[in-house]
Amino acid sequence: MPFTGILAKVVAGATLATLAAGCGGAAADPQSPSAPRDTAGLPTVVLVHGAFADSSSWNGVVAGLQRDGYPVLAVANPLRGLHSDAEYVGSVLDSVSGPVVLAGHSYGGSVMSQAAVGRPNVKALVFIASFLLEPGESTSQLAAKFPGAQLGPALEPAPFPLPGGGTGNDLYIKQAEFRRVFAADVAPETTALMAATQRPIAESALNEPATAAAWKTIPSWNLVTTQDLAIPAESMRFMSTRAHSHTVEVDASHAVTVSAPGAVADLIAEAARATAA
Repeated sequence: MPFTGILAKVVAGATLATLAAGCGGAAADPQSPSAPRDTAGLPTVVLVHGAFADSSSWNGVVAGLQRDGYPVLAVANPLRGLHSDAEYVGSVLDSVSGPVVLAGHSYGGSVMSQAAVGRPNVKALVFIASFLLEPGESTSQLAAKFPGAQLGPALEPAPFPLPGGGTGNDLYIKQAEFRRVFAADVAPETTALMAATQRPIAESALNEPATAAAWKTIPSWNLVTTQDLAIPAESMRFMSTRAHSHTVEVDASHAVTVSAPGAVADLIAEAARATAA
């Protein structure tokens, strides 16, 4: 048979098979994993990482939220200054149409609480092993409020030129100390990568006082990490109680977004459901 004839038969057969499949399976099984989910009206989840990390630290959390149908945006936090960082995150929030659930890890919580003020599309705040600053407080103040933090001695300064002249200090975690103080429950090969790719924070950013606190007017959720050597659990409990946050505790290190992404995603989804219109 000529090639054109064979091709015609294959195409015809494929068309018939497609039509038969379409006729026989018009309604998807709602219990099937491949069945479409009703995700209409879900808020956009905006994630803000903290110091010594980057947006990829949210990868496991993003995957879990996306499986549940949530639109997700992980912001690249500049880590240059509390107020300039908050302005940047605020510009991202302004670009999102519809409701937002805003989550921040570590210093990212300081930034998001400042950024969310005056933005009515932000319906919930989720603090993950994070800081909830009062106006007038700085991140470094709260970091030292309770004993137990071991991050300070593990930090290494590196000078960098300021745009207007002069010199600032970037802070890194010493790579040899990274896993112990930041991510003790993460696999060594993963923490080696995290240590090598960590993004530093300008020391001055940690000393800038907040001028606003969105958690005073927006419902908040807080995940406390009980094995945290960067922010003592006692400090997180103090901030959570003060803010009247809905609080859960997880037996995890500071890098909980990497070691227990499911618990983080679950809390964010809980906040989304609780504040749904």
